[in-house]
Amino acid sequence: MKQPTNPIRPFLISVCMMLAVFSAGAAVTEANRPTGLTVNLLAHADRVFLNGYPVNTPLYQAVSFRENFQFAEIAQKQPFFGWIVNAEKNNTLQTAYRVLVASTLENILNDRGDCWDSGKTESDQSVNITYNGKPLEPGKVYFWKVKTWNNHGEESLFSAVAQFKTAAVLSDYATAAYPLQKQDDHPVALQPLSPSHTFVDFGKAAFGRIRVTLLGKTGSDTVTIHLGEARKDGRIDRAPGGTIRYATYQLPLKRGWNTYVVVLPPDKRNTGPQAVLMPQYTGEVLPFRYCEIENYYHPLSKEQVVRETVFYPFDGDDSHFSSSDTVLNQVWELSKYSIKATSFLGIYVDGDRERIAYEADALINQLCHYGVAREYSMARRSHEYLILRPTWPTEWILQSVLMAWNDYLYTGNSESFSHFYNDLKAKTLVTLADESGLISTRTGKVTPEVLQSIHFNGNLRDIVDWPHTGILGLEKNEGGETDGFVFQEVNTVVNAFHYRALVLMAEMAGVLGEAADRERFSAQAEKLKKVFNEQLLDKKRGIYVDGIGTGHASLHGNMFPLAFGLAPAKNTGKITAFLQSRGMACSVYGSQFLLDALYDSGEAGYGLQLLSSTAERSWYNMIRVGSTVSLEAWDNKYKPNQDWNHAWGAAPANLIPRKLMGIEPLEPGFRKIRIRPQPASLSHAELRHPTIRGEVWMAFQNRPGESFSLDLILPGNTTAEVHLPLFSAKQKVTRNGQPVSFRIQDGFAVISDVGSGKSKFEVTR
Repeated sequence: MKQPTNPIRPFLISVCMMLAVFSAGAAVTEANRPTGLTVNLLAHADRVFLNGYPVNTPLYQAVSFRENFQFAEIAQKQPFFGWIVNAEKNNTLQTAYRVLVASTLENILNDRGDCWDSGKTESDQSVNITYNGKPLEPGKVYFWKVKTWNNHGEESLFSAVAQFKTAAVLSDYATAAYPLQKQDDHPVALQPLSPSHTFVDFGKAAFGRIRVTLLGKTGSDTVTIHLGEARKDGRIDRAPGGTIRYATYQLPLKRGWNTYVVVLPPDKRNTGPQAVLMPQYTGEVLPFRYCEIENYYHPLSKEQVVRETVFYPFDGDDSHFSSSDTVLNQVWELSKYSIKATSFLGIYVDGDRERIAYEADALINQLCHYGVAREYSMARRSHEYLILRPTWPTEWILQSVLMAWNDYLYTGNSESFSHFYNDLKAKTLVTLADESGLISTRTGKVTPEVLQSIHFNGNLRDIVDWPHTGILGLEKNEGGETDGFVFQEVNTVVNAFHYRALVLMAEMAGVLGEAADRERFSAQAEKLKKVFNEQLLDKKRGIYVDGIGTGHASLHGNMFPLAFGLAPAKNTGKITAFLQSRGMACSVYGSQFLLDALYDSGEAGYGLQLLSSTAERSWYNMIRVGSTVSLEAWDNKYKPNQDWNHAWGAAPANLIPRKLMGIEPLEPGFRKIRIRPQPASLSHAELRHPTIRGEVWMAFQNRPGESFSLDLILPGNTTAEVHLPLFSAKQKVTRNGQPVSFRIQDGFAVISDVGSGKSKFEVTR
């Protein structure tokens, strides 16, 4: 006989199951639920866009709608997953995870990983978890989620469900990327210039096009639209010079109210064979801040004028910086915004003039993007694009190796440099070395075979910095941006880059288990370092000359060896003194390496002076001349054809977090973090810095020569090495009010193995 159902029984069973879990010592917690899920470095692989605009249609539904949707596609047969480990308690480390991947929403909601159920996997790895389930089908949407266990005996709930779509063709390795995003910007100000002429200011420049809603009374009226980056005498500068943009368009009006998109014709200069092109769903764009609407006699409101702005998806809340120096704060905002504004193609390019990818732009852009957003796909995609499409400067070929290492340090993922390993070996240019180990492009060693190995069809030339003297219309009294560098057959700057590439190639060989390559590249680096200092270091002056055969010493010939670890410790003081004597005698590109060299040598005071300078050759000057995006050069006089939208001028976006605030990965993927603030005269500063494992927050109070305090929050599943400025060996160092063990290194109190969560450090008398 069937027993009557007890309505309380299911509830009692649930309670008993919960008690059983708790009694097993694994408390299930909401607060520890993983967040920030990534697939192949994309944190939002399930975002759907309609003609570039985000929509709320779920990915699994969008694939069946007849709309012009765009979304990311995962083309890798075995994608890799990551997440942020959250924790209420300090010193939290992940001990295990369970990943579920399902073919349907129903399965994932019911905890059925029909494609892959990793089971409880004992591991502290929370990034770069390779899919290991059933073969994924092309062109299909999959669902996934993850739960974790930690060293406090806590089990998390499953994360929210994430989705991703596979591409139509799958391969062993493929970098994922987002579609470009569009956003409607409204003016911050409208100013009538006459009854028929209105000046429109969008507040900041951006790449986009204009959309207006206007009234036509006769059906035969024509309105003139002006767009531009620069302002002069209260209007758009009609002749701004260089490649600063100004354009005008005629817009015939139909009778009645209508909305018009001004279609921009392509520019032959930036849509050529080497240029990266805009996709059809965004249309052509122009960088502009200002708009003028002329010959329109009716009242205009802000709602009638819209800039359709295009950029790579960007979360402005990922990072924040403020300090006691108001100029430095403005420089940070300029630099951070520049990374978003110049992302309009999804590949790092040299600005609007050519829209061509160059390694030097990409290297600085890469580090800056890491500094302001939890975004790694655009940097990887740009780097890999350039491996196969290199440009002509010798040093920039070598920079591909530097970018590969940066990618690994910030993501912890070695798949990119593993895939391009042989290409990167060729890009060390080790085949150009003579018996001593020095390289040159002018000794007959640049053979067709060498060029083919680096995917270049052209002539390699040393660049040092750009522009050179007399290039691009500079007058003879303008010395270019190379500080008078004397080009020789064997060039100091080229060989400094070569040394750095050898060192990093040895590291990458070690990661991949290529022991013979690691030994070979390490030996070559040591050999080069010895001969470099024997033949290029002026023993009498204690500084480097520009090359073999000249006694001329330049800023560049000294800052690159110092930045790349070639300079003997006993010479550092003389070299930094020489650098300070030269000032900012380099381009905005060169400033990246100058500031790296200064901060790495303990010259934080001079570094801060340059970052916050208001001189003509400064980042503040970019603001002063009227731009809201970083310039290609310090001022128009230093590069007459410059543009106003060049991300290689945004180096403070990485220099402030990496060097001034001192946040850098000690182990790949931020598994271990170095926190080494160098405040100099700053009395206080605060930074929120994104990492692939979650955000680092820090704030310091500084009384130079007296005391220093640091508030720090580290994400879960990380540890840190904290360096605190010491003013005297007798000072006291505490953590959370208690004395803490430390070692003294280079004027810092170094505390090892600082765990996740909140800490307060103080250095007092």
